[in-house]
Amino acid sequence: MTGTGSLAGRIALVTGAARGLGFEIAQRLAEEGATVWLNGREPDALEQAVKRIGKGSRVLAFDIADDAATAAAFARLAEEGLDILVNNVGQRDRRPLVQLQREDMAAMLATNLVAPFDLARRVVPLMQARKYGRIVNITSIAADIARGDVLYTASKGGLAALTRALAAELGITGITVNAVAPGYFATEANEEMAGDPGVAEHLARRTSLGRWGEPGEIAGAVAFLASPEASYITGHTLAVDGGYLTHF
Repeated sequence: MTGTGSLAGRIALVTGAARGLGFEIAQRLAEEGATVWLNGREPDALEQAVKRIGKGSRVLAFDIADDAATAAAFARLAEEGLDILVNNVGQRDRRPLVQLQREDMAAMLATNLVAPFDLARRVVPLMQARKYGRIVNITSIAADIARGDVLYTASKGGLAALTRALAAELGITGITVNAVAPGYFATEANEEMAGDPGVAEHLARRTSLGRWGEPGEIAGAVAFLASPEASYITGHTLAVDGGYLTHF
């Protein structure tokens, strides 16, 4: 699909798009012809990302966990409409269970699960007005397997379930809802792990492809699910994990 223009004329919102997987996704959607709003909480970082992407990219800075800020952002989006929502933002707190408090789970769910639900709720009328709708949630292989990391794992499991529920409810509207579940990706957030020989050895044994994923390798899967080619796919989670889930 590279450079095919399959998303020409479409308008997309990618959350957490200043860096990492979100940036790669936004860049790919723009390459496919979409106008892409890059979301995040840091306007300067978003401006730099837009400069790197160039044509077709715009800044939309707001905190997706802030109801008033989200409402204001959607008032702006409503001026032109929206066809594609990529719920990419995800927080992580790897502390063990005994160090966590009730409010830690509430904060994690607010960003990783409640906010994607709220954004999906808000985009439906915009997508219906344009007669095209694609919601792609970035979950994780942690939705299916666990190594502790209880807050993140629980939130991504919830997002996978939300994907199925939204797909079931919104199918009648023509809006599709799918998820992409990344495995181990060498992003800025994983920079320390990516430099750890022990983790590289683990991936060499544990994945079919035997390596870390490069950030750009996530983007094609999202672009496909956002495109007309995926018009009969909904409620599906596509693992982009180098074979981690299938290899033993």
